[in-house]
Amino acid sequence: MKKYNYLFTILLLLGSYFISDFAFSQRTITGTVTSADGALPGVSVQIKGTTQGTVTDFDGKYSITVLEGNDVLVFMFVGFKNKEVSIGTQTVIDVIMNEDSQLNEVIVTNHKIKRERSVNSLAGRVAGVRIRGNSSRTKRKSKNTSYKEANTESYANKEENGFSSVSQNPLSTFSIDVDRASYSNVRRFLNDGEMPPQDAVRVEEMINYFNYDYQEPTGKHPFGVTTEYGNCAWNENHKLVLVGLQAKKIKKENLPNSNIVFLLDVSGSMSSSNKLPLLKKGLTELVKELREKDRVSIVVYAGAAGVVLPSTSGTKKEEIIAALDKLNAGGSTAGGQGIELAYKIAKENFIKDGTNRVILCTDGDFNVGSSSDGDMQRLIEKERESGVFLTCLGFGMGNYKDSKLETLADKGNGNYGYIDDFQEARKMLVTEFSGTLFTLAKDVKIQIEFNPNYVAAYRLVGYENRLLNEEDFDDDTKDAGEIGVGHTVTALYEIIPVGVKSNFLPKASKKDKRLKYQNSQVSKAAGSQELMTVKFRYKQPDGKKSTKFEEVIMNEIKTNNSENFVWTNAVAMFGMLLTNSKYKKEKDSDLYKWILKNAPNAKTKDEEGYRGEFIRLVKTAESLKK
Repeated sequence: MKKYNYLFTILLLLGSYFISDFAFSQRTITGTVTSADGALPGVSVQIKGTTQGTVTDFDGKYSITVLEGNDVLVFMFVGFKNKEVSIGTQTVIDVIMNEDSQLNEVIVTNHKIKRERSVNSLAGRVAGVRIRGNSSRTKRKSKNTSYKEANTESYANKEENGFSSVSQNPLSTFSIDVDRASYSNVRRFLNDGEMPPQDAVRVEEMINYFNYDYQEPTGKHPFGVTTEYGNCAWNENHKLVLVGLQAKKIKKENLPNSNIVFLLDVSGSMSSSNKLPLLKKGLTELVKELREKDRVSIVVYAGAAGVVLPSTSGTKKEEIIAALDKLNAGGSTAGGQGIELAYKIAKENFIKDGTNRVILCTDGDFNVGSSSDGDMQRLIEKERESGVFLTCLGFGMGNYKDSKLETLADKGNGNYGYIDDFQEARKMLVTEFSGTLFTLAKDVKIQIEFNPNYVAAYRLVGYENRLLNEEDFDDDTKDAGEIGVGHTVTALYEIIPVGVKSNFLPKASKKDKRLKYQNSQVSKAAGSQELMTVKFRYKQPDGKKSTKFEEVIMNEIKTNNSENFVWTNAVAMFGMLLTNSKYKKEKDSDLYKWILKNAPNAKTKDEEGYRGEFIRLVKTAESLKK
């Protein structure tokens, strides 16, 4: 028995020795990684000969646990020379890294390191964050190498709305749209001496790019309604109906508190001067306009996503601008991860009875994580239930993903713009930012019933991707568009009057006796001078139940049309020229002449010069077509 007790004591002592020895064989190393310009976030810190590693935080700090026998730490960061440091007995190791433009690109995704092709670049930073002031150094090119990006821009295919017979389809239903991206994108092409792709032209977005002199709301509804009935400029036998909405205008100081999360794409594809550098300039202008009750967060994403600026008061403008100045482009594009993080930050800082919005700024080139339109759509549809709205701002060319950004904005209860120059950045982010940021009404739908006594057929000009089924109008679960503070929205219907011969007139079918104008025996409206009835539905920004109201348009042709009517005719006609619409009856040359003759008479109110610029673009397109 004593023998066994003796052996047990020996084993216990040996176990204590080994446990104690193991405890002292590992320790934690901490430190800060810097360059000549300051702290370096996103630096890979790895134990040589192992897969164990970490990355530095926003302040360049790191912490890593090492075992006895691990003698060397390796520090790696794109654009800098790798650095190896012997650990020895140290517990604090601070490192200064030196730049090296000739370096293999390193992409860091979820703290895993991957070597890629050799490039002469300073791109590839983790989440694109680097303490540097000169963004022009984000991309370098060998003197002996020519560089040209492959064009991978994508646009959703659409088929132009055709004519519908009133006797067969007396109801037209659609969601309003205040997106304006198409116009500035078309401008980009024309300014570069190219005609835009037909799918890049959305006529309703071109029309809605401009503001109009519509009736302001006077009653309980958040927008006023203006209607006008006149001649159609591109087909003398047809008529045109204008339906215009003017959202309530609110002074800046009276707008609700705001919680804004800027979600910025800082991947490698954003490095060119018309992308991230332009975005930073635009956001800097916006920051100057922030109020004390506004709060801003900045989330960035590239190979990984991260928070650059926690929720910060609008009074701390220098702090916010400093965070923007530190951004640089590089790496792959974890768009899905960035969106999830941005919504998380927005929900954590949610302001009840205020404005809560994520503003995504990107070229739309998602290539890591949830990347398909379907995946992103489902993610956004889920997140919008939180009461956080989404705005998408597109940048750049070559790899621009218009179709993806349009889908995200549509499903995120938001709007969509394209920024092609600094003037547009100021327009979107400063001049018209109240409308972009503050929603007055959501799920806004329009349904029109035409009187067959006067209208044989109709077609909605544009809004091809906003059409709704008849039953969707009364369905409060059906998503629709939003209208912001001060926004104007315009819809045009091309009308074929009863008795007019037209090659576009569909075949008639049996009448539907359930509807207002379809049965003259039971309805006084059918025999009235009403041309059509316009019905509206909308919800309050935080509401679940919609409100409905109606406006009636009489069968009265206006011979002396307003500037609003003439200008929308001109812009719609230009859009139809760019898409080679089959519904323009006259020769292209005659339509260009009509625009250039009549549009100058409809630009008396043009303080910012946008209408004058439109006329110049029409002249450019006309010369390119010759």
